[in-house]
Amino acid sequence: MLKIAFDPIFAHPLPDGHRFPMLKYELIPEQLLYEGLITEDNLFRSEPMSEDIILKTHDRIYWESLRDLTLPEKEQRRIGFPLTDRLVERERRIGQGTIDGCNFAFKYGVAFNVAGGTHHAGSNWGEGFCLLNDQAMAANYLLDNELANSILIVDLDVHQGNGTAQIFEREPRVFTFSMHGANNFPYRKERSDLDIPLNDGIGDKEYLDILTQVLPQLITQQKPDFIFYLAGADILATDKLGKLSLTKEGCKQRDRIVFENAIKHNIPVQVSMGGGYSPDIKDVVEAHCNTYRIANELYF
Repeated sequence: MLKIAFDPIFAHPLPDGHRFPMLKYELIPEQLLYEGLITEDNLFRSEPMSEDIILKTHDRIYWESLRDLTLPEKEQRRIGFPLTDRLVERERRIGQGTIDGCNFAFKYGVAFNVAGGTHHAGSNWGEGFCLLNDQAMAANYLLDNELANSILIVDLDVHQGNGTAQIFEREPRVFTFSMHGANNFPYRKERSDLDIPLNDGIGDKEYLDILTQVLPQLITQQKPDFIFYLAGADILATDKLGKLSLTKEGCKQRDRIVFENAIKHNIPVQVSMGGGYSPDIKDVVEAHCNTYRIANELYF
C-alpha cells in the first residue's frame, strides 16, 4: 500500500505572505485522491516528534531556542519564517512523519512524506525555510534502533543539502549524495560525501545521464540497506529559483531511475518531497504527483 504522511498543518502554518508555496502540500493529496490513485486509507498523520529523538541530531541549545521561541531575530531571518509555536509543531510532525514513513517503507518498499526535505537545517542552525532536518533525524533513528546499518541519502533537490552534509560529516554509516545547482542557494556549501554541482541550464539528457551513471555505482559501493530520497521539483525549467532546465518528463524519469535502482537491490526508500517554486502551482503539483505515480506503477 502506498503510504503518505500528510497533516493539514503542513499547508497552513504561515502568515499570508508565505501561503503560496505551502499550497502544494494540500493540493498533492487532493489531486491523487481525485485521480483515484489513493484513498484516505493511504494517508497517515503523525504525532509531534519527541525531544529525545530531536536531540540525537540537533544541539540542545538550538532545539530549546526553537521550542521556547527564543531564537534570535537574526537566526529567524536566516530561516525565512517568523518563529511560532505552530511552525515548530509543524516541523516536529514532519520529522515524525518521515520516521513513520521509514517503518512503512520496510513493509511496502516505499513510503512518502508530502512535506519534508528540510535539508538546510544543520545540527545547530536553521536556514532556507528549514528548522529541523527530517531525513537526518530519521536516519539517526534507524541507526540508533539498529534498523539500518548503512544509509544512502539521495538528495536531488536543486539546492545542496548543506545541513544534511554537516550533520553526517563524521558518520561513516550515512553516505550523503547531493546533485544540485552549482550557482544556487546555499552560497556557502558544506561538503557531502559526494557533491555533483550542475551548471545553469542543464537539461534532461545531461542530468539523467549523470544520475544513470552515478547512482548504480554508489549503491554497489556503499551497499545501503536503506535509502532516503529527496525528490525536489525545483529542478524544473519553470522554477523561479532553480536555474536548471528539466522538463516534467525529465523529472519523472529521474524518479524512475531512483526507484528502479532501489527495487533492483531490494532497498526500502523513504521519500520527502523537497522544494518546488514554479510560478504556476500546477507545474509543481504535477511534477510531485508524478513521483507518486511512478512509485505506484513500480511498487504496487
